[in-house]
Amino acid sequence: MKKMLADERRTLLLDMLKNSYQPITGAELAAKTNVSRQIIVGDITLLKAKNEPIIATSQGYLYMQAASQNVQVERTIACNHTPENTEEELNILVDQGVTVKDVRIEHPVYGDLTASIMVSNRREVKQFMEKIHNTNAGYLSELTEGIHLHTIVAPTERALDEAEKAMRSAGFLIDISE
Repeated sequence: MKKMLADERRTLLLDMLKNSYQPITGAELAAKTNVSRQIIVGDITLLKAKNEPIIATSQGYLYMQAASQNVQVERTIACNHTPENTEEELNILVDQGVTVKDVRIEHPVYGDLTASIMVSNRREVKQFMEKIHNTNAGYLSELTEGIHLHTIVAPTERALDEAEKAMRSAGFLIDISE
C-alpha cells in the first residue's frame, strides 16, 4: 500500500472516527493508513485544531458526535478516596450503567485540570487501570489528597441517581450540600 497525501489521509481518519462508536487506537489508524503512529498523532492534532470533536481516551481516539447520537444526561459528582480505591470507584459507576467521561481537579498553580477517562464497562475499567499501572502514571487526585470531580453520563437521570447512591454507600461521594 502506498502512502496517502496528508489531506486525503486526514479525510479518511475523520471518516473512520465518525463511523465508529468505539475508540480506535493510534496504532490501528496508522496501520490502516500506512504511516507511523506519530504521523497519526500529528494528524489528530491538526483535525482538533480545525474544531473536529475528537478526544483521546485511554482506549484510543473517539469522535464525540458519533458517541452522542443517543440522548444522554450528564452530571458532575465530587469524590474523595485513595488511589487504591480508583478501580473500585470506576466499577461502582459503570455497574450502574454510567459512563465516566472525565476526572477533574483544581490545582493550586494550574487551575482546573481535566483528563478524559471514557469508561463504560468493567472491561474498559480494567484496560484503563492496566494502562495506569503499565506506565507508572499517577492519578490527578493524588495532587489534591484524593478530592476530585467526575463527569458521569447515562441514558437516564435515574441511572445517575443510582450511581450517586452507590458512591455514597461506598463512602466515595462528597456531599456538597453540607
